Amino acid sequence: MERYSEVKGKNQREIVLLKAFPCKWGRCTFCDYILDNDLDEEKMIKLNKKVLSQVTAKYKVLEVINSGSCFELPGKTLEDIKKIVDEKGIEKLFFESHWLYRNRLDEIREFFKIPIIFKCGIETFDDYFRNSVLNKGVLFSEPKEVSKYFTSICLMVGIKGQTKDMIKNDIEYLLKYFEKGCINIYIENTTSLKRDPELIKWFKEEYSYLENNQSIEVLWNNTDFGVGGES
Repeated sequence: MERYSEVKGKNQREIVLLKAFPCKWGRCTFCDYILDNDLDEEKMIKLNKKVLSQVTAKYKVLEVINSGSCFELPGKTLEDIKKIVDEKGIEKLFFESHWLYRNRLDEIREFFKIPIIFKCGIETFDDYFRNSVLNKGVLFSEPKEVSKYFTSICLMVGIKGQTKDMIKNDIEYLLKYFEKGCINIYIENTTSLKRDPELIKWFKEEYSYLENNQSIEVLWNNTDFGVGGES
């Protein structure tokens, strides 16, 4: 399992994949990422410290991801990240958070005292597909409501049952309301959801121009950031 890498090209940064407590939601039908969760706090802290020791701050930007939200990281791990931020002069952080924590984001901002980009996995703005099919547990009235809390979102493309119209709307809302975004092309895993190759082919033809948008990152494979994969 790769847990440290560098993201080059767009939004250059270092990235670490850390261990955390179980995802508070943990019911998304497409996700087996939560298998990386743990309950042994001492073990997690030790592993995370080792991963964080590789951070050089060469880009002054660090992204921290885990199998859930940043709020599920051990408190000591957050302190270890803070120490690196302060000692190495990191100027910006990226964290992930589930919609459930949207009213607690300022807790992390106040702790680190540097600019933070919070990513939220919306997956799609189609309410039925998001909550009834993907079981995201993310309820809101309109895309603009999401943008009040998150400047960056993650979308999912290529799951059987999605439509071209859904994806067109998703990209339209992403570009209209959010400063940054990450589009994940679905890769089949241990869950029952299947990939739609034809829809993915259409997306690549229709939205190849997004590769030139410095604010949008398209992950054709879930390890494109250099972390994750088989242990």
